[in-house]
Amino acid sequence: MTLTRRTLLGAAGATIAAPALAQPRWPERPIEIVVGFVPGGATDLDARAVAPLLEKRIGGSVVVVNRPGAGGEVALASVARARPDGHVLGTTNMPGLLTIPIERRAQFRLEDFAGIANMVTDPTAITVHEDSPFKTLDDLLAAARARPETITYASPGTGTDDHLQLVLLQAHTGTRFVHVVFQGDPQLRAAVLARQVDSTGLNLGPVSANREKLRTLAMAGAERSPFRPDVPTLKELGHPVEMASERGLVAPAGTPPAILQRLREAMADVIQDPEFVRVMRGRFTEPRYEEGAAWFTRLAGLQDRYRELWQRTPWSQR
Repeated sequence: MTLTRRTLLGAAGATIAAPALAQPRWPERPIEIVVGFVPGGATDLDARAVAPLLEKRIGGSVVVVNRPGAGGEVALASVARARPDGHVLGTTNMPGLLTIPIERRAQFRLEDFAGIANMVTDPTAITVHEDSPFKTLDDLLAAARARPETITYASPGTGTDDHLQLVLLQAHTGTRFVHVVFQGDPQLRAAVLARQVDSTGLNLGPVSANREKLRTLAMAGAERSPFRPDVPTLKELGHPVEMASERGLVAPAGTPPAILQRLREAMADVIQDPEFVRVMRGRFTEPRYEEGAAWFTRLAGLQDRYRELWQRTPWSQR
């Protein structure tokens, strides 16, 4: 067969075009961000702040879908099962992403996801009604010691950061609270305001943004928050407990690398966007970006630490 110049140029052109043709078309339809908690909570508000900014960067529609239940497991399981084509993403709450599969036979595990970015790290806090007889953390702990298994403490689920704060505090102080579970931040706040529970774990950001008739006794950050310098850390008060909600964005494992890279680049830009920073700071929360691959490498190591904690103090029994 005789190869003409036109044939050779055509073949070369096809070769050059092949990588471009191999790139997946995306997005082809609206992208869902699945949230594991009810509307109005911190995770939901994070997702709704991200959605319009992500739309601008990927050139497609982004919608938030709430699927509350089981401390976030319902939503995470739906993302893990979703087709890995970049059209279904999920918000994550640490430590639940790691602790739920440790404490029970969950419908997902860390390896079912690819990290896009961590967005926020929000310390956990202990809050009571402003008219509560517990004016300080020492007051609350003294009552729990005097009346074991009578003082109530609410959280959004077993194995969440709010719950593990209690588990670690109980282990250190020898106290026993009654753990009560609600679906999300709005329900926790309502329960405290209605005096249905004695105390609650709420992240410092959302409890500070809506602090009317509430008193925050302590928070579990490494140091005091610039947003709430009036709230002492647990460490300051003599309790070596650090706990926070890390809220990020994931895709199903197996998402095409080109799509995953676009999402990672877009989210890196979103988290530094002045509008996102303004919204987060308005909610008493500082954005904290961590690139997806590095974030998941760190989480894999953290998972081992939570397994060790489970062996010492099974939190489903606390």
